[in-house]
Amino acid sequence: MPSPSQGQLNGLLDTETIREDFPVLARVLHDGKPLIYLDNAATSQKPRQVLDALSSYHEHHNANVHRGVHVLAEEATALYEGARDKVAAFVNAPSRDEVIFTKNASESLNLVANVLGWADGSYRVDADSEIVITEMEHHSNIVPWQLLSQRTGAKLKWFGLTDDGRLDLSTIEQTITEKTKVISFVLVSNILGTVNPVEAIVRRAHDVGALVVIDASQAAPHLALDVQQLGADFVAFTGHKMLAPTGIGVLWGRHELLEALPPFLGGGEMIETVTMTSSTYAPVPRKFEAGTPPIAQAIGLGTAIDYLSAVGMDAVAAHEHALTEYAVNRLLEVPELKIIGPATAVDRSSSISFTLGEIHPHDVGQVLDEQGIAVRVGHHCARPVCLRYGIPATTRASFYLYSTPAEVDALIDGLDHVRRFFG
Repeated sequence: MPSPSQGQLNGLLDTETIREDFPVLARVLHDGKPLIYLDNAATSQKPRQVLDALSSYHEHHNANVHRGVHVLAEEATALYEGARDKVAAFVNAPSRDEVIFTKNASESLNLVANVLGWADGSYRVDADSEIVITEMEHHSNIVPWQLLSQRTGAKLKWFGLTDDGRLDLSTIEQTITEKTKVISFVLVSNILGTVNPVEAIVRRAHDVGALVVIDASQAAPHLALDVQQLGADFVAFTGHKMLAPTGIGVLWGRHELLEALPPFLGGGEMIETVTMTSSTYAPVPRKFEAGTPPIAQAIGLGTAIDYLSAVGMDAVAAHEHALTEYAVNRLLEVPELKIIGPATAVDRSSSISFTLGEIHPHDVGQVLDEQGIAVRVGHHCARPVCLRYGIPATTRASFYLYSTPAEVDALIDGLDHVRRFFG
């Protein structure tokens, strides 16, 4: 089947021009096969603009931030804090001081889970509290809450999944109760691709006085993210899935909460005064940024945001929706293939997990790799989802703003080759 053109699929970006910014996409792999990169949910590729920003920092501005009065220190500080301004604008934060840099979304989520266990007063999670998560969470949004539950005696509860990969909210009033202190859930599932109904969950949580934490790691790269519109109390995401380097994450939190909660790590930068017997802490965000921060990585994230903003997040979302709809329809044509998650492009993202008959996903991935097609295989750090659907693992293809209909077609051809290979 010939790949549809730009005009045949409404909303596609000019991928030919965009792909010129990504050097790795020009790679040629095994036996002259071009790289077809469909593992964007794990990490995205980086445009030249981000790579150049990293090189420029290291070559011309390398210094520690906040601590020096010399030119390099002032330049590095301006670049680092400029990145914070860009993140704040990108997510429509009311204040730049609500943006905390971490090393990844996992650290952001661990930060929140830990400080709620250490907090005083009404925010403290204790043995009388309940914590609510969902069955579709990444392990990074399960394990921190399990640890908090084990340390405090709080009861851990969760929403289950429907057969078609949606959250089962039929028991929302019984699951989120007056005892619920915090509910933490993923905005977009990394394995199912499901886009969750934020408004209903946030409304119920706030009705009972619970805090809401949203893992937006799979949302921030693909959708316009507005923390004020979401209505959550904390939002976490990571840079390396949205064109930025690894080693940089973000936690946004409501200012009054960040001021009220205790620090996560102790060290330089997060203090005002230190004596041998006690310390006082710096205002947010520095209160939660102990030690030398990921300076270059934050600058890279700021440049990635510049790139995405220039394209337009609404345009990115429209491109991916059109491509996802095309991919879902084509995948459903493959004999014995079963999509794990919504078998429609409605309220779903561009990550599509599937099984292929009795062929193990690892074998599927290996044979696709021989065709130059990079996909993800395994349980995608979401093993409870695999247990829910009675499967050992899945193959996952995930698309981004530089992905094309021709790459979808190459995936379908590759899966036909897999089926022939295994008879």
